[in-house]
Amino acid sequence: MTAALFESTIASLPLIARGKVRDIYAVGDDKLLIVTSDRLSAFDVILPNPIPGKGKVLTQAANFWFDRLAHIVPNQLTGIDPETVVAENEREQVRGRSLVVKRLKPLPIEAVVRGYLIGSGWKDYQETGTVCGIKLPAGLKMAAKLPEPIFTPATKAEVGDHDENISFEQAQTHCAAVLADALYGTGKTGAQLATEARDVAIRLYTEASEYAATRGILIADTKFEFGIDDKGTLHLIDEALTPDSSRFWPRDEWAEGRNPPSFDKQFVRDYLETLKDWGKKAPGPQLPDEVIAVTAAKYREAFERLAGHPLAD
Repeated sequence: MTAALFESTIASLPLIARGKVRDIYAVGDDKLLIVTSDRLSAFDVILPNPIPGKGKVLTQAANFWFDRLAHIVPNQLTGIDPETVVAENEREQVRGRSLVVKRLKPLPIEAVVRGYLIGSGWKDYQETGTVCGIKLPAGLKMAAKLPEPIFTPATKAEVGDHDENISFEQAQTHCAAVLADALYGTGKTGAQLATEARDVAIRLYTEASEYAATRGILIADTKFEFGIDDKGTLHLIDEALTPDSSRFWPRDEWAEGRNPPSFDKQFVRDYLETLKDWGKKAPGPQLPDEVIAVTAAKYREAFERLAGHPLAD
């Protein structure tokens, strides 16, 4: 495996932004180069230690799903090899961990779909009997499979802030306000786009979770992001169904009433919860080598189980 990449340094393209995990560069006026680093964030704090290979897992997992689910909704991919848009001495930084994508207008919501009752949904249910205002049957246990997948949107937070769960009606209103100018002349409204995003997200989750179960993985919940082109056409953007955007459980270790082990950064979160002197604010603490190694292995195992072939280093 190649050395971990904490931060890319692409000098041949203009840097637009650095997120929690991704570095984004401009490729002309209509495309972007997205470099997925090995940075890890937990509790909305970027940790000082990278997880070797994590960026390659996220990129190659997303590519797997973009290809498999392309019949449901258009996606951001251009088919352009990222190594062709950077300088020769920068190719190693982008190899296996980057995408050249269409430059689209993002919807201002996270499209979260839940198939199981866990995390913030479980906390909400215990207090109110609902998840994001959606009434659920009484008596459900932790990690219970829901009668059907539910759409629970959230606002998009800036780096360091927390996403906030909102109702579907709030998501419609928010999309209508933010997308009004971008949708002018298309005949579409932001509220319609929110509805389309909900329906597409549930369909994506349903098909993906049915496939993943045949590979021994349950997708408890996941987050999609969508964008639109100048005609108002919805596209799947960012990442899709990766260990960072989803909660993956081993199918043979799932049972109602307890929190199953997962193939994501939960191992890191569990370690951080043991640190009594860290208040979940930046700067993040150093991770022990064992935590880094186990987390890297969990990411890789999730990809190889789902894709059925080794990660390309």
